Amino acid sequence: MSAIRKFKDADGNYLWQPPAGAGQAATLMSFPVVEAEDMPDIAANSLSIAFGDFKRGYLVVDRAGVRVLRDPYSAKPYVLFYTTKRVGGGVQDYDAIKLLKFA
Repeated sequence: MSAIRKFKDADGNYLWQPPAGAGQAATLMSFPVVEAEDMPDIAANSLSIAFGDFKRGYLVVDRAGVRVLRDPYSAKPYVLFYTTKRVGGGVQDYDAIKLLKFA
C-alpha cells in the first residue's frame, strides 16, 4: 500500500485518494482499493498487485445445506456433533482481473 500511495499522474497528482468518509474505502483512479495481507511483497518477478472487477472475474460456489454427523461414541455422557459445509471458488473470467508483475 505504501508504494501505491506514491503513484502520481503526469500532472503530479496522486492516483491514490484517502477515504471520503467513515466506512468508505480508499480509491485508486476512482476505483475502490482493498488491502489483502496474503499477497506477496513487492520484489523481483512477484505478482504483488491484482486489479480488476472481482465480482465479474471470480466465482464463489456455495453448496446448499449443512451436513451434521452425530458422534455418540466419544466424550460420554456428552454427544458431539460435527458439521461441515462445502464451499469453493475459482477464476471465472481471466480478462476481468489482471496481475502486476514487478521487474
